[in-house]
Amino acid sequence: MFDPLAHLDPEQRAVATSDAKRLRVLAGAGTGKTTALTGRCAHLILSERVPAERILLLTFTRRAARQMVSRTTTLIQRSGEADGPRVRTGRVRGGTFHSVAHMILRQHAESVGLSPGFGVLDPADAADLFDVIRDSQVKDTTGRRRIPRKGTLLSIYSRAIASGQPVSEVITNVAPWAQQSTADVVDICRTYSQRKRELGVLDFDDLLLYWREALGSDHLGRKIRDEFDHVLVDEYQDVNALQVETLGLLCRPATSLTVVGDDAQAIYSFRASSPEHILNFENDFAGARTLALTLNYRSTQPILDLANAIASEASVGFSTTLRANRVDEANPVRAALVRCADEDGQSDSVCERILELREEGTPLSQQAVLVRAAHHSDRLEIELTRRGIPFVKYGGLKYLEAAHVKDLLAAFRIVDNPADELSWFRLLQLLPKVGPAKARRGLEALRISGPLSESSVSLAELSERLPVLIRELGPSAQGDVTALFTGLTIEPGEPLVSHADRLCRVVAPLISANYDNSEPRITDLEALVHATTSARRLSEVAAEHALDPPASTGDLAGAPSIDEDFLVISTVHSAKGLEWDTVHVIHAADGNFPSDMALTDESGLEEERRLFYVALTRARNTVDVYVPLRFHVNRHAHDDRHIWAQPSRFLTGAAAAHLDETTHLRPTDFGSPTTNAAPMPVIDAAGAVASNIDQLWR
Repeated sequence: MFDPLAHLDPEQRAVATSDAKRLRVLAGAGTGKTTALTGRCAHLILSERVPAERILLLTFTRRAARQMVSRTTTLIQRSGEADGPRVRTGRVRGGTFHSVAHMILRQHAESVGLSPGFGVLDPADAADLFDVIRDSQVKDTTGRRRIPRKGTLLSIYSRAIASGQPVSEVITNVAPWAQQSTADVVDICRTYSQRKRELGVLDFDDLLLYWREALGSDHLGRKIRDEFDHVLVDEYQDVNALQVETLGLLCRPATSLTVVGDDAQAIYSFRASSPEHILNFENDFAGARTLALTLNYRSTQPILDLANAIASEASVGFSTTLRANRVDEANPVRAALVRCADEDGQSDSVCERILELREEGTPLSQQAVLVRAAHHSDRLEIELTRRGIPFVKYGGLKYLEAAHVKDLLAAFRIVDNPADELSWFRLLQLLPKVGPAKARRGLEALRISGPLSESSVSLAELSERLPVLIRELGPSAQGDVTALFTGLTIEPGEPLVSHADRLCRVVAPLISANYDNSEPRITDLEALVHATTSARRLSEVAAEHALDPPASTGDLAGAPSIDEDFLVISTVHSAKGLEWDTVHVIHAADGNFPSDMALTDESGLEEERRLFYVALTRARNTVDVYVPLRFHVNRHAHDDRHIWAQPSRFLTGAAAAHLDETTHLRPTDFGSPTTNAAPMPVIDAAGAVASNIDQLWR
């Protein structure tokens, strides 16, 4: 008989088969937490006879949820259980906190006071709405004091929601320079919340807030809770206070709760997450049991020795000590500390090491340069380009940040929510000779106002105001705006995908007229139309893409490359969850890593320590850590003004014993004379100086 848990080690098997109602799993880096969670799902379904659809898996990426659901399904299909067909009638339900909240709110929209066609703002749209409010509310104060920009306003608001802290406290903690503007920021946040209700839209924070309110309701909360017998949470170290509270409401006493995480990888405090939640799990959920995963399947023992040494000096947390499964490997390489003269010397050293490893058999794609901040790789990128070493840098423009994608999604939202002024404002500016000013006049002509739940506005009613709208926008927009209204209106009995395709064909010419390189952009729009095949509403498609956007757009990828291989450059935050054969950590000097911006309190320093730990544990075989000895004051000048650097404080103390130090200095790095240089003639400098000074006495 096939044993679905045969591939698990003893620690993982203990997690999979535990009968604890409240289980905390402290899973170190590379210890197979996905394997353990997948095994637990399979065990519950096959051995405990739990229907798959009564298991809820909460993760922080949709990709992780899909992977675990897929692997669980594979294990079940391979099992020889006689009742296999019965347990395969459903699937484990999984997704991110936000996507699951969205799914539940769609099912119970009217019960929580929402329109079935409510829209979801992605972070970029939310920031734009903040910008509109900021512009209208603080015109008379911006000259007297500094008001945070839209990105900072959104960050302050979101952190206040996620942590439950008042906005004034959040400003003190994350933007103390804006304390004098606290009253303005509070007013902007209050108006932002009100405007969302008027527009009939939710942002990501609202999804969790409404889910929490639904769970707090006696009747509706009981109905939602009764759908699940087991809740499993991945990456629990990344939860915030609002998510912990939601879990407390979701998991009734009879519901099993399993959380898996690693406090050593809690690196998202800017999202209001905190390692305290996993460390205090037993206080939040009484009767909890704790298991640990400590056998690392990724890295060699020397790498883990260095990571463990850095962890040992932490003031709190770091609950697991990692040990390598690769015990049979002969002569594993210790981590290297490479001292370089300056940033240029560091770039030179990194490139030479990358090429050396490539010749030894480690392809570029299995090497990564990790940086604390994105700009730390600027000089290295220049040197890589000069040497012809291809690389890709994680980050850049995401799919939903591409304007043409947001344009069609705005149209999708309007179909179900004609009162969405933000989406109208975007679409109207696609029309010929229509800018922000005309678009605002167009909105006034449409006369959209009031909360959606109280408004009876429909596309048919808005169509009656079309003549006034055309008069405001100008005769050049008449044909396009008429076609747009026709495209937005669904025909009786028309399938959703047909409506989406027709709307896409209306928007496509506007995209071509407004953007360069239109052909691949239209392809992106066609992909959105295809996504409506299994949807019930166009607004749901827009929300799903906001919650789980593809990584990039085809038109921004450039021409196909003939390079066989690519080096990866990434921030440590973006590298979490990934791994490579070799990792190069650059700028490992105090002030850079740890960042001086994070050293205002001990919690900031400890998060920097966890970031460093995450960087090291991405490597399978080797880690090279680079420390520039000096930084030039003016990086673009030809003078030699500089400051001396100190190696990162994480590399001293216990960590030093696990590092092999090398120095990469060129003969002229510090102006040293060359050994073959001819002797310089001796000059009478003193006499010349005296003679020159004598001239002053005349």
